[in-house]
Amino acid sequence: MEFWVGLTDQVSTVMYTYLLVFLLIAVGAYFSVRTKFVQFRYFKDMFTVLTEKKHVDGHDAVSSFQALMVSTASRVGTGNIAGVATAIATGGPGAVFWMWIMSMIGAASAFVESTLAQIWKVRGEDGEFRGGPAYYIEQALGMRWLGIVFAVSLILCFAVGFNGLQAYNLASSFEYFVPDFKTSGVPFVIATLVTVFTAMIIFGGVKRIGVLTSLIVPVMALTYLGFGFVLTITHLGDVPAIFALIFASAFDFNSIFGGFAGSVVVIGIKRGLFSNEAGMGSAPNAAASASVSHPAKQGLAQTLSVFIDTAVICTCSAMIILLFYVNGAPGDLNGMPLVQAAVKNAVGEAGIYVITFAIVAFAFSSIIGNYFYAESNLKFIKNNRVFLLVFRCCCCVAVFFGATSNFNLAWNLADILMGIEAIINIFVILVLGKWAFAALEDYSAQKKKGLDPVFEAAQIEGLPATQCWATPREKLDHMEHVGASEAAKKVADGFLRE
Repeated sequence: MEFWVGLTDQVSTVMYTYLLVFLLIAVGAYFSVRTKFVQFRYFKDMFTVLTEKKHVDGHDAVSSFQALMVSTASRVGTGNIAGVATAIATGGPGAVFWMWIMSMIGAASAFVESTLAQIWKVRGEDGEFRGGPAYYIEQALGMRWLGIVFAVSLILCFAVGFNGLQAYNLASSFEYFVPDFKTSGVPFVIATLVTVFTAMIIFGGVKRIGVLTSLIVPVMALTYLGFGFVLTITHLGDVPAIFALIFASAFDFNSIFGGFAGSVVVIGIKRGLFSNEAGMGSAPNAAASASVSHPAKQGLAQTLSVFIDTAVICTCSAMIILLFYVNGAPGDLNGMPLVQAAVKNAVGEAGIYVITFAIVAFAFSSIIGNYFYAESNLKFIKNNRVFLLVFRCCCCVAVFFGATSNFNLAWNLADILMGIEAIINIFVILVLGKWAFAALEDYSAQKKKGLDPVFEAAQIEGLPATQCWATPREKLDHMEHVGASEAAKKVADGFLRE
């Protein structure tokens, strides 16, 4: 175990220190400038688009709000609690500042990748929409092999890496209540229960996932934020000291340049990326599932998800933990034990139960959201019911073993798999970004005319062929080109005859 922890730690360090840190910042800044800072310019629209009903009905089609909740379910997980705690414990309080910066810059990347996913989404036999980087790589670039590489990396990242990590964090949240937790039989019981509940949801299909997350995510987020808000108000006098600690640590020379691989900047960006996933190609899989009238609408909705994740929920976690730094003695605590100790220091034993509930809800919703992404990419590779059944069983096994994993190995594997996926997606959206810019210009032009924007692919000159925004004849021709199933061709042919 020590060998694997050491090896994965070295790989993760090199990947983030010498490549992803600079790549993410550069790409986010580029997209911010090219979109004229869409993440701030259309902040109001991020909320109004959520009220839109499904543009095209279908049994398994989801609304803009449901798609947002699926992506938020994946984004808002234990990374918002344990991830923030780990960032502060290893990088110092200043890591929180760099997580904020990452979210503001990365929000533009989230807009671009999600808009691209909407443009090149496809429709399934039950009326559901699917899409994401693998789909726009194949359709817009004509490189199915690269789409498969991306799909495999995402499946490993989310179905194995992230879900194993979420299951581990969920199980470890009960360590506080059970003496000799790791040597007891409790982790096995928890792993079994989480696996059973996961199976009940994922075997129910996309629609059940969308409905479940649209119920769980708002409740868990509001409960956690309410707890953090009350805690902050009751310790209002400590707030100035907390912000002073964050900014002093963020710009401390030794924290930034002293051992750059483990510096406050690198750790803040790494944990920020794990938390909000902007630019890494995961949220576009949820964005593509929404039935909206214009791709830019779901791009804006997913931009909002980044702000909800980092600027709101991660900040809530930071305030809870840093109250402990100001008033307590964190010592060598890390991850969930640090969060629980911080809550106990602030409000006593009762707070432990609230934070444990939040951890369990966040982790479970993330497991479900992560599975949604993995299934979409599995269907890209091969849409077969038997193949899907075997895959769902494997996902349940990954959740079970993740709950009994090693802390450092779980984080390192998730970081490495996330990094591979992010690198592929970043270079792809750099090439295809011009089409997202064109869609945004079309959206802006219609808004200026007082219209509710409706997208027509034919209005974007030179846009590579799309399936869901094209005429029926174009859809059928495209399906012939990419080798779509006969059932899908019959649906398109039916529209053409009508």
